[in-house]
Parts: sequence; structure tokens; C-alpha cells
Amino acid sequence: MAERVKRAGEAAGLPACEQRWTGQGRAPFQVLVLPYRVAGVRVQYAIFKRADAGYWQFIAGGGEGSELPIEAARREAWEEAAIPMTASLHPLESRNTVPVMELAGFLRWGPDVLVVPEYTFAVHASDAELRIGPEHTEFRWVDYDTGREMLHWDSNRNALHELNHRIINGMVPGQEQP
Repeated sequence: MAERVKRAGEAAGLPACEQRWTGQGRAPFQVLVLPYRVAGVRVQYAIFKRADAGYWQFIAGGGEGSELPIEAARREAWEEAAIPMTASLHPLESRNTVPVMELAGFLRWGPDVLVVPEYTFAVHASDAELRIGPEHTEFRWVDYDTGREMLHWDSNRNALHELNHRIINGMVPGQEQP
């Protein structure tokens, strides 16, 4: 059991997120995906309203099987918003930890794994016609200030701050400065 917990921590990105989870079922990490588009000098972000709780957030979910965080982010973006699997994802530096009890309701990965890391990715979605999956009731394109006001989770607001700064300062690969 101790070896499995150690592997879970390593696979979840403590410290490296390039290792695959070798256990069974749900991998011990979360992903957050921030769709954005740029039109002239305007930058907008797609936020989603949860069907079960009614709050606004970015695309979020967990790894399945041996997925790496970027693979889970790509799958979640497809499942929750129909963002093409070929869309280019950009890892952000924003990190968070999420209590396991909030994710699973029990200590899914053993008694020593109390929190799991949340990895954050940006995706340019201008060319994608977003649609919502069953986890959400609607989505909206919003500007930075509106997003900060509407987003429920601090981790989402922190990631929004980082991405907004990177976009307006020309720090996103392949994205021109607005």
C-alpha cells in the first residue's frame, strides 16, 4: 500500500506530471482547461455553469487510467465543450490542490493521500464552436473582469489571472499580443 501511495503522488505530479498513474481507475489529479479567444484587442474566456451546483467554472475533471494530465485535459475539453482533440493546449504555471474528500467523498487513494494536484491548461478556441456536455447547463464568453466576478473557485480565478497576463503580454506560444 505504501508503494502504491508513493506512486500515486509521483504520478500526480509530486514533483513531476510526466509520470503515468499505474494504479486502477481514476488517476490522482485534476485538470482545469481555460478556453479563450482573441478578437482584435478583446480577449474573452469561456466559462461553464455546473448543472449539479449552479456555479461557474472552467472545464474541469480528472485523469482516467494511465492518462497524463495533458491527455486528461484534452479529453475533458472534448467531452465538456467539443473542443477538438487536435487543439493545441498550453500548460500554465497555476497549480492548486484539491481535497480528495471533495472529489470522491472518501480517501480513494489511501489514507495518506488527502489532496491531489490540479494542473491548468489554456486552449485557443476561436475556431471551435463550443457546445456544452451534460455536466453544464450553459456557457458564456466573458471578459477578464466579468470572469473574475463569476468564477466560483479561487483556483479558476488564479489561472484566469495568469492566462490573461500571458495573453496581453504576448507570452502564449503561437498567440499574437492583442
